[in-house]
Amino acid sequence: MDAAVEYVAAHGIADLSLRRLGAAIGVSHRMLIHYFGSKEKLLVEIVRTSERRRREVLSRLRQEPGLAPADAARSLWRQLTDPALAGQERLFFEICGHALRGRPEAVPFLDGLVADWLEPLAAAEAAAGADPVAARHRARLGLATVRGLLLDLLATGDRAGVDAAMEEFLELFYGGQ
Repeated sequence: MDAAVEYVAAHGIADLSLRRLGAAIGVSHRMLIHYFGSKEKLLVEIVRTSERRRREVLSRLRQEPGLAPADAARSLWRQLTDPALAGQERLFFEICGHALRGRPEAVPFLDGLVADWLEPLAAAEAAAGADPVAARHRARLGLATVRGLLLDLLATGDRAGVDAAMEEFLELFYGGQ
């Protein structure tokens, strides 16, 4: 799976074929179909793996002593907006669209789409002093804002504008912390 994630991040999905992917990662395309059932199910698992990696980055950032929540958010933002990951971000939104349209192989992607992020984000907010209810609301707001700005970046390519909007959000959200 790690090799598949890396391949998709480097090459995107526009012309992705299971044969080419399999050859690149040393697995036959038949084995990919055997393990995942379809190309779309494989793409869903690639996105889930990518999302899990981002949550692991957040977890590591939270453990850095003395790192202010706003600085942790900036660091995560820089990683999420790394141009090398643009293919993974596009795939994320593409799979979301398929799932929201009810494509059966993509619908399971909606499980955990928000909930998997709320727990670590709410924990970070609680650790920064928010009460548990407010921490969960703040976590949802932060997640929605980041995803919206990621979509903006992919749609417009306006890196400076999106980064400025993120800075404004962090200032409003954390009040200069």
